[in-house]
Amino acid sequence: MSDFLLELRSEEIPARMQAGARADLEKLFRKAMADAGVTLGEVTVWSTPRRLALIARDLPAATAAVSEEVKGPRVGAPPQALEGFLRKTGLTADQLVERDGVLFAVSEKPGRATAEVLAEAIPAIIRAFPWPKSQRWGAASISTESLRWVRPLSAIVALLDGAVVDCEVGGIAAGRVTRGHRFHSDGEIVIDGVDDYAAKLRAAHVIVDHAERQDLIRAAAKAAAAAEGLTLVEDEGLVIENAGLTEWPVPLLGRFDEAYLEVPPEVIQLTARTNQKYFVCEADGKLANAFVCTANIAAADGGTAIVAGNRKVLAARLSDASFFWQQDRKTTLADQAKKLERITFHEKLGTVADKVERVAKLAEWLASEGIVPNCDPALARQAAELCKADLVTEMVGEFPELQGLMGGYYARAEGLPDAVADAIRDHYKPVGQGDDVPTAPVTVAVALADKLDTIRSFFGIDEKPTGSKDPFALRRAALGIIQIITANGLRMGIGEGDVLNFFADRLKVQQKEAGVRHDLIDAVFALGGEDDLVRLLARVHALQAFMGTEDGTNLLAGYKRAANILKKEAFEGGAVNPSPEPAEAALIAALDAAAPRAEAAVVAEDFTAAMAALATLRAPIDAFFDSVTVNADDPAVRAARLGLLSSFRAAVHKVADFSRIEG
Repeated sequence: MSDFLLELRSEEIPARMQAGARADLEKLFRKAMADAGVTLGEVTVWSTPRRLALIARDLPAATAAVSEEVKGPRVGAPPQALEGFLRKTGLTADQLVERDGVLFAVSEKPGRATAEVLAEAIPAIIRAFPWPKSQRWGAASISTESLRWVRPLSAIVALLDGAVVDCEVGGIAAGRVTRGHRFHSDGEIVIDGVDDYAAKLRAAHVIVDHAERQDLIRAAAKAAAAAEGLTLVEDEGLVIENAGLTEWPVPLLGRFDEAYLEVPPEVIQLTARTNQKYFVCEADGKLANAFVCTANIAAADGGTAIVAGNRKVLAARLSDASFFWQQDRKTTLADQAKKLERITFHEKLGTVADKVERVAKLAEWLASEGIVPNCDPALARQAAELCKADLVTEMVGEFPELQGLMGGYYARAEGLPDAVADAIRDHYKPVGQGDDVPTAPVTVAVALADKLDTIRSFFGIDEKPTGSKDPFALRRAALGIIQIITANGLRMGIGEGDVLNFFADRLKVQQKEAGVRHDLIDAVFALGGEDDLVRLLARVHALQAFMGTEDGTNLLAGYKRAANILKKEAFEGGAVNPSPEPAEAALIAALDAAAPRAEAAVVAEDFTAAMAALATLRAPIDAFFDSVTVNADDPAVRAARLGLLSSFRAAVHKVADFSRIEG
């Protein structure tokens, strides 16, 4: 068995593209080998800013011979058909094989050396590589047929058991020569094969395994912070990004002016993270005036000059942030909100100021009607009127990610009530699954009103999500509404028609992660008239618990049998049988007792009791089908028994439409 090494070395590959590039390289390579009949063992793909590397182990020396057959005409077919088939295959009539009266052309395709397969596959993989963005370069770039790569491709290493795979693409011939770190290594590195590749690059200050670089950054960044008595604020995204920016990562800790700590900590962290790719640190649970940058060299001075340069760059960014913080606080949120009149929300829905007014009225109504309990209507309106004001501040203009959060800081800074500041800060929540769900009354009112208005407004102008397109994030808004309502037990209707159907679909998505079956949600929605999510989910959960019991399973089977009979007979009604059989009489008695109990339990929202009432029907319906012939010869008796099954179905439908339940 053979081992194969491929390295594609280029100018810097953006960190954000490297994970996708690794996946694409492996996918393309596996497909090319599978298409050629080459079996593979373990495949490993690595990346650095300057190279993609793939190692494939246990390749065969050659592919196996393959027998190919082409189906031809039937024996006795017209001569013209046979002659055409022979011309197509290049065979003579005596070379054809007959099987079940049909002629086949059978040929043996000899195996190929794996090196030959690789020599064809490598250029094809490179030319087919799906970079999100790519470029042409050099004199050849005048032609649209010239090679494209994410950055200019410099060299190709392709070795099968140490031997160079003879191939070329875009004027670049495969070889065994690579280069190490841009600053720590000088000259060419000759690779013998798979087993010395990583070691020789490590000696040249390149850690080719991206996962190893990530581990190093995590550990060394924590250690740098701990050495100063600090705690690193962990950020896995930064770990991955810094590993994608460096071939020899060296985390270093630096300090910035403590005066900048007057700026909200989220601003400092976002400034350091977004602009400079720095980690931040904490001391005693609060942000410290320290950062950790990741150098790409082991500096002779231990990194002193690197830290100084990074400190200077960060200081400039923090100075801007401090200026924004001071300037924004010179204007009240109420005055900032007036500027929203100049920003269009949607051409059919007016300005952002118009939306704010709609949200304010709705939030006040939710509070005054008691839908959001213990909520002061005046505070709800005040918070809603100011919730979008920070959109026109300098800070949010620079960092849109801080919308809401900065509004909360500005509200608190000007002395507004904490409930108002908190509502402004958190009214966008929950942004997605796993995000915090508001529970403070004023925040709940504003967050709910904002999302309800968004859905109601866009549905009102027929801007609904279609397929995968949801430009106004209405699905996310609906999920947020569902989470807020269910987490806080809010009793309210969510709409009707298209809006209700839309929420039903979102509810299925949201509840699927909680292990709730979509068909049970359908079974409750199908009854109609149910738009109270708290009540609906209580019924669904009780139904799911019931369907997990033997009684539930058997009752469903009995229901489906009854429903099928009624559908087949097209039953329209009939009188009660004056001489019912014992099992028939028992079912009548059970229905007389269970139906009103189930109906009363549903009205009282005691859905567990409603299921218990249905459970009492399980034995009688089983006994009925065991001993009673529904399709009796006497038309009156048959009609009466069909009527009994109809009553049984109606009793079950008081709780849920069992026809929607799978099983």
